[in-house]
Amino acid sequence: MGSVVSVNVGLPRDVEWQGKVVHTAVWKRPVTGRVMARRLNIDGDGQGDLAGHGGEHRAVMVYQLESYRHWETYFQRKDFEYGQFGENLTVDGLPDNEVCIGDHYRIGGALFEVTQPRVTCYRVAMRMGSPQMPSLLVSHKRPGFYFRVLEEGEIGAGDEIVKVAEGPERVTVAEIDALLYLPEHSPDQLRRAVRIPSLSAGWKQSLEALIAADSAGKGGNAGLAPSAAPPPLWKGFRSLRVRAVERESVDVLSFVLESEDGSPLPASLPGQFLVFKIAPDKDAPPILRSYSMSGPQSAGTYRVSVKRADGTGSRYFHNHIHAGNFLEVSAPRGSFTLVAGDGPVVLLSAGIGATPVLAMLHSLAMDSASSRRQIWWLYGARNGAEHPFAAEARQLLDALPQSHSFIAYSQPQDSDQLGNDYDARGRLDLFSLQKLNLPKDADFYLCGPTAFLDELTAGLQSWGVPYSQIHSEIFGAGPSITPGIASAPSHAPHQPVGAPGTGPKVSFTRSGLSVPWNPRFQSILEFAEACDVPVRWSCRTGVCHMCESGLTDGSIRYEPEPLELPAEGNILICCSTPLSEIELDL
Repeated sequence: MGSVVSVNVGLPRDVEWQGKVVHTAVWKRPVTGRVMARRLNIDGDGQGDLAGHGGEHRAVMVYQLESYRHWETYFQRKDFEYGQFGENLTVDGLPDNEVCIGDHYRIGGALFEVTQPRVTCYRVAMRMGSPQMPSLLVSHKRPGFYFRVLEEGEIGAGDEIVKVAEGPERVTVAEIDALLYLPEHSPDQLRRAVRIPSLSAGWKQSLEALIAADSAGKGGNAGLAPSAAPPPLWKGFRSLRVRAVERESVDVLSFVLESEDGSPLPASLPGQFLVFKIAPDKDAPPILRSYSMSGPQSAGTYRVSVKRADGTGSRYFHNHIHAGNFLEVSAPRGSFTLVAGDGPVVLLSAGIGATPVLAMLHSLAMDSASSRRQIWWLYGARNGAEHPFAAEARQLLDALPQSHSFIAYSQPQDSDQLGNDYDARGRLDLFSLQKLNLPKDADFYLCGPTAFLDELTAGLQSWGVPYSQIHSEIFGAGPSITPGIASAPSHAPHQPVGAPGTGPKVSFTRSGLSVPWNPRFQSILEFAEACDVPVRWSCRTGVCHMCESGLTDGSIRYEPEPLELPAEGNILICCSTPLSEIELDL
């Protein structure tokens, strides 16, 4: 069947790369003699980023000698050494288009099981000195694969590789890699793949998300960007009239928007937000601000609710926007939306974070099927004066027979009545949730201050709620995901260091920054990093979709083209540059 050409190991170390420090073990070196293959790795080996590599299902990485020869020809290089592709086992045989997920192989004294293809990330590009390597591995259908160690034992170069069992469904490594990363996700093949017991949990979840998205008719790649929403209802901005301004509490106003001609606005999804282009300073360029929608989806109007705060946008809405004014508004956007189903739902918010989950409560109250669902409305405020939507939420909950409500005030006033206005003094925390006997199989929707989200997300996970059932919305820029990069002091978003660019304006909506594009950067991702805008990425070359972001307005070009386009209305910032002024949900 094949043989082991080289056994390669390497421990994590810090490597300088593009002005960053990367903690990585992608530099593997051949070992002499025999070594133990253990449940989590080979003796002398390690992984720098356990979120993306390593673990029981990714214990041993395998790459083929034949693929070495392919890349030598492709790159016209003769300087490769074993371990060049970050693999633990360089093998003769076992091609990706023949090896199947679930196959078992005996090598020396160890028994292995094939669990998944290689996880594509930028580190193999670092090792190869080729930024496009993650994309090439997939497009050339030569990803390599991972072994799980079923029986620990000694292995070494020269060992024969003997196939001792075939995996069910007979889906090859190359096929399952293409199912996730390339277009044309065959529903039949997807269903076959998810039936394979040995397929790693992460890959199985991604393929299941593709099946669900296909049933729902969604575009993009839901396996890589699972929260992708349907396409925006219109591109860019349109003028909407303020029909009414309503006071919700001492510091919250709601603004009801209608079309210019009074025709019904298209229905949004519960939980989405609107982006506004406003000009508080007539002598300065407009600024962009996002506010969650808080009203029913089928009213033919849109409602956003804004808390008075120190921000420029908040002050402008409270001090200058009145009924009859016109505002430039994006289509409803965002992927923090209510998931269809018939299981229990927990809507958990604090402060102005009530707005998107209130829209979800409207949707549940209007759906007759929701009468059989358990609905929990959990909300925290300082006191009754700062408690918006109190009567509205009660009315909606009354329409849901299986509903429950719990209100916590951190600083109740003398006029606030315990048992009537609120149920407990203090803040919402895991202890208070546990006392309510919330169902752990519920979908939890969280919105509120960052500390509130961090504490409760961690608490729910520690309590046993699966992460896939915890959905959250962050006001402002979200956290960065930069795998393997050493942490550095955070800075407020700013113009890049050096002379300003002369290109079209790039607006990072959530970060409140608008700066002219500078063509010295290779991508919008690099530009955002230079601006200290929080970003998320992994492959940096249009494969993994980790960087997928909403494009509110404007146009871009791709170079290189991504392997699969993102959902309509989104872009991959790792391989795109602006063609015009753009507004990004970053």
